[in-house]
Amino acid sequence: MIKPSEWLSTLNNFLVNSRSGFLVNNECRAGRCVGCLNPVARNGLCQGCYTDLPWNRWHCRCCALPLPFPAADHLCGECLQRPPAFDLTLAPLRYQFPVAAMIGRYKYQGQRAYGRPLTAALGELANESLLRQPQLRPDVLIPAPMHPKRRHQRGFNQARDIAEQLSTRLDIPLAGNLVQRRSTVQAQRTLNRAQRLANLQGVFQATGTPPPRIAIIDDVVTTGATARLLAQALQQAGAEHIQIWALARTPG
Repeated sequence: MIKPSEWLSTLNNFLVNSRSGFLVNNECRAGRCVGCLNPVARNGLCQGCYTDLPWNRWHCRCCALPLPFPAADHLCGECLQRPPAFDLTLAPLRYQFPVAAMIGRYKYQGQRAYGRPLTAALGELANESLLRQPQLRPDVLIPAPMHPKRRHQRGFNQARDIAEQLSTRLDIPLAGNLVQRRSTVQAQRTLNRAQRLANLQGVFQATGTPPPRIAIIDDVVTTGATARLLAQALQQAGAEHIQIWALARTPG
């Protein structure tokens, strides 16, 4: 996938989101590619653009941090030194071009055409994982909560949107109210890891007793601060096996 010029990117964005003349992602095999407008696309990406995505093939088995070498059962230094409350992370892609731009348009501009192929990739990875280890099948999917004020500003919670699609695809119930965000905080993307952890202290609270096996759904795992504190809150409320499912993982 070649990075387009600014004017071409603008044109592509218009065509992808136009309601007339182009059908993008309305069905699994209908519509044009959101990357290059190829008329033959599956889940919104043609085969070439799909293949060119930055796949997260080598990674820490716990937090999915991308690693520079083949690793089937390796842990990163952070997970070795400070094991998190969650047991594993599924993140099919690395958060870099073009995935970062696609998630940005989906998350901040509400352009779901860009999020749908990434959600499909996560769904395929989750399905493969559950076929290999059916005993790890979550009882419920829990979207990372968003404060009502921020949800009103953005118009939707992308984590819930992703969770709803996965719930339908994998036939796993959605539990959208088992954890809540009690207050708004400074935007996480402007902070380093230590600041993110401090920024989120006391923000998440379980509202009930979760079932033993859960999967927390989010769009991106950056430093892992949000995932760690969410998992910790749900573990303290009674969850026994916690997974994190996200579209992408930020390289270290």
